[in-house]
Amino acid sequence: MMPPRHRQSMISARWTTHRIMNRSPLQCGSARLGSTLLGVLILFAFGCGESSRQTQVTLWHQMTVGERQLLEDQIRVFEKENPDIRVKTLYKETEELRSGFQAAALAGTGPELVYGPSDSLGAFVTMGIVGDMAPWMERVDLEAFIDQSLTFLTGPGHEQTPWLVQVGDRVGNHLALIYNRNLIDAAPKNTDQLIRFAKEATLDKDADGRVDQYGLVFNFVEPFFVVPFITGHGGWVFDSIDTNAVPVPALDTPEVAAALQFVRDLQQKHKVIPAGCDYDTADTLFKSGQAAMIINGDWSWSEYLNSDTIDAVVAPLPVVSSTGIPMRPMVASKGYSLNANAQGREADAAMTLVQFLTGAESQRAFMDQMKTLPSRTAILQKALSQEDVTLRASAAQKANGLPMPVVAELRAVWDSMRPNYQALLGGSTTPKQASSQMQAEAVEKIRRMNERREPGATAWILQLLAVLLVAGFLYWQRHNWGKLLGDWKKNRLAYLLVAPAILVLLLTIIYPFLYNVVLSFSNMSLRHFQDWQVTGLQNYQQVFSETTFFWVLWKTILWTVVCVFFSVVFGLLLAAALNGPVRGKALYQVLLILPWAIPAYITALTWRGMFDYEYGAVNIIANDVFGLPMVNWLGEPNAAFAACIITNIWLGFPFMMVIALGGMQGIPGELYEAARIDRVSRLGQFWNITLPMLRPVLIPAITLGTIWTFNNLNVIWLVSNGGEPSDKTHILVSYVYKAVFNLYQYGYGAALSMIIFFMLLAFALIFLHRTRATEAI
Repeated sequence: MMPPRHRQSMISARWTTHRIMNRSPLQCGSARLGSTLLGVLILFAFGCGESSRQTQVTLWHQMTVGERQLLEDQIRVFEKENPDIRVKTLYKETEELRSGFQAAALAGTGPELVYGPSDSLGAFVTMGIVGDMAPWMERVDLEAFIDQSLTFLTGPGHEQTPWLVQVGDRVGNHLALIYNRNLIDAAPKNTDQLIRFAKEATLDKDADGRVDQYGLVFNFVEPFFVVPFITGHGGWVFDSIDTNAVPVPALDTPEVAAALQFVRDLQQKHKVIPAGCDYDTADTLFKSGQAAMIINGDWSWSEYLNSDTIDAVVAPLPVVSSTGIPMRPMVASKGYSLNANAQGREADAAMTLVQFLTGAESQRAFMDQMKTLPSRTAILQKALSQEDVTLRASAAQKANGLPMPVVAELRAVWDSMRPNYQALLGGSTTPKQASSQMQAEAVEKIRRMNERREPGATAWILQLLAVLLVAGFLYWQRHNWGKLLGDWKKNRLAYLLVAPAILVLLLTIIYPFLYNVVLSFSNMSLRHFQDWQVTGLQNYQQVFSETTFFWVLWKTILWTVVCVFFSVVFGLLLAAALNGPVRGKALYQVLLILPWAIPAYITALTWRGMFDYEYGAVNIIANDVFGLPMVNWLGEPNAAFAACIITNIWLGFPFMMVIALGGMQGIPGELYEAARIDRVSRLGQFWNITLPMLRPVLIPAITLGTIWTFNNLNVIWLVSNGGEPSDKTHILVSYVYKAVFNLYQYGYGAALSMIIFFMLLAFALIFLHRTRATEAI
């Protein structure tokens, strides 16, 4: 981002050059071809017709519930004032918005506008997927904004001329301290007071040995919330940031180690924070009056301030007593960015919407209701002059913050801090070791993120092999082309009827698969997002040279075997029980199929809540009813992996039960009658009659269950929160997802996905062949 002292000259230069002609569409090669073919198919199917005079603008955002309602109100006003523009909004979670926008922009599509914090802009600009907004902004409007609300960045194709890539409607997006005046009288001024106030407010009210009220809560497991402690101890995440050089992390320092020690002591020594406290736990405890203080961002304050349960007050973070330095959170703008694919009327309409939503009336509405700092100088100054306690505290905290680095490498820093910080909380490392490991991993990940691979010796060989394979296939099928042409002349109607299905298969299955094959041999990454090329076998060599791959593969096999085995066992037992004369059989069948019928997303999050250390049903029942020790299910690697397995078995056994029950009902009863005459036991009947007769239906079900479980990203991602703790619960598909969307290693991820595909294909073919599942009994 441009320093404030250069802002006036930058605005003047951008206004003078007025580089409207520099906006060019993305050159996406094969991806654009796929979207074009799909568009042609839709036009062919439904007809072109007369285009609507209305221009539609799609906006992806990550606003909270209260913000969404306010946004819709503002859009309704905008559409009345601009009847020729229709606005469609779509809410997405932060990570979903980031990864979804990258994929859509690569394909030449996506929303015209995206809304979010500025920390993703470094990657977006490097990829070339956001456009320059300056041509639509009047010079007088730009000068009305606060410095940090306008983000100017250089990138590929405009290395010497920064583009305006985000216009913010608010500034801050920062952390602060919120306290409940029903529980404490005033905000702590320093960390000594913070600890003392928190200890006094941490209470076991009913003397049952379990804390009922905590003194302090925040997203304890996320490193973003640790940054104010690091800055308060005199540290920072980067040594320096030069727009012309790769940022250097600064995590292996005494200041960072001291901050990590302080944060760990809050929970383990002072015991003022619940174990495994994540964002939802902290938020719920504070809103329900079970926590005296919370550290959270300005996006959450309106809910606390408007609550009838608590008397919330926003205050700046305290000074670290040992250093005398205030805790300084990261400060960033939130605003709108223009998709580089937006052209013509769509781009004009999108920027008209941006000008409205960043205008004075819209900003005033958000400021009054959400208590966020507006990005227009005049509105903020007027608000602060009216003695609004919350806005004044927020402005003081913002002034005391540090600008969040708008660089793609910040993602590598977070991904390096998170597992080592969680390992520290779990007791498997020391603060010094954690900070040292953070630094080493951050340096390595930044290197890999910025790696520029050139075509190797095998690149031309692969391209030649591809041409030979296509030619060989055409030659192999040479006799069938004439037959196809002759059959087409005889059965044109049949081919026309089946053509839409074939086109859909080509566009949704065959084309993406072949595209992924090509990507697996390419250098597509952060630095080669659009200009990627085939480079050879480098990605495959990298996969097989990493010990992490084999460790994750072993965990994936263990995960698959255990989940499928117990799903089959429980499914068979329940099917056998329901196959007999059972009173209320229909009711039991409905109840037992519910885990499969309920969306996996809901089930996984429900189990995550049940596994919570302090408040989860699993620990409460185990401890209170059976007297068993409490287990930190989500904070200890082996326990977290077991929690994922339990959840997946719960989701998997109903499918096996339904398949087995259907198969059992097709087994002739005469076989069991003959066995009973021969005095064969129930176990013998099951082993010698039921299982062999179920083989034709059970083996394919096991094959499908194995493939589904091997590729089941949802459970791992939702229950363990993306492989936590310390990235120890990953399976291959979650490992691929993180490599692709966190470090932007698209070629590497494609190679890894192809390896997974061939492993599963080999398993399915060998397993079905050896079990003779397709043979009749």
